[in-house]
Amino acid sequence: MTRPDIRIAFAASDRPEALAARDRLIDLYGSADPASADVIVALGGDGFMLETLHANLQRRTPVFGMNRGSVGFLMNDYNEDDLPERLATAGRAVIHPLQMDAWTGEGAVRTGLAINEVSLLRQTRQSAKLRITVDDRVRLEELSCDGCLVATAAGSTAYNLSAHGPIIPLDARVLALTPISAFRPRRWRGALLPHTARVCFEVLESDKRPVSATADSFEVREVTRVEVRERRDIALTMLFDAGRSFEERVLAEQFAS
Repeated sequence: MTRPDIRIAFAASDRPEALAARDRLIDLYGSADPASADVIVALGGDGFMLETLHANLQRRTPVFGMNRGSVGFLMNDYNEDDLPERLATAGRAVIHPLQMDAWTGEGAVRTGLAINEVSLLRQTRQSAKLRITVDDRVRLEELSCDGCLVATAAGSTAYNLSAHGPIIPLDARVLALTPISAFRPRRWRGALLPHTARVCFEVLESDKRPVSATADSFEVREVTRVEVRERRDIALTMLFDAGRSFEERVLAEQFAS
């Protein structure tokens, strides 16, 4: 059988097993320059998969992850055999990141992109107080909580799920708005929003109850206002082994015990 002609670039986390795997795979298949590669193979865990996608926001090269980390929901099984054939038959999952615009007390605006979620978190022992507006309409006058997040479908099985938010199929075109340890209103469990929604968080009593905002790993401290929207114009591609699509993983996760 003729091996598919695919230019592969390898990237590895700093875990010893990931670095060792990268060296073995380069010996087997060579390594293309990331700038000209057809596919980037990311070796690590889910966190490194996100790092690799962020690092390739400009080139938007498809990324195929193989698990050499502790968590591997976004990764394929590690196997050194027949890698070009696996890549040639892999299924594609296209995701769109969230843009976070965060205002600080000094009036500065910091912008970041999130593949998983944008989250607001209290910085001190006191609860955060947030006013939540969706598409210019106030939906919650005051949420007293540890925090709140907006998650993409791709990120719905991460922090969002740990905060008891819903798991979202990739093609559902909705976002999850999920409170983190809500105190008042105690029974509010969050909402599903159209993917076109613009969400605004206003931090109430920000001087007394400071709040930080994060877009994946990008953090802004002591924010006063945060706006979140989907960037549909940015499309990032993850590759999954045939028969183990991202959609199937999301479905299976909903029946996990």
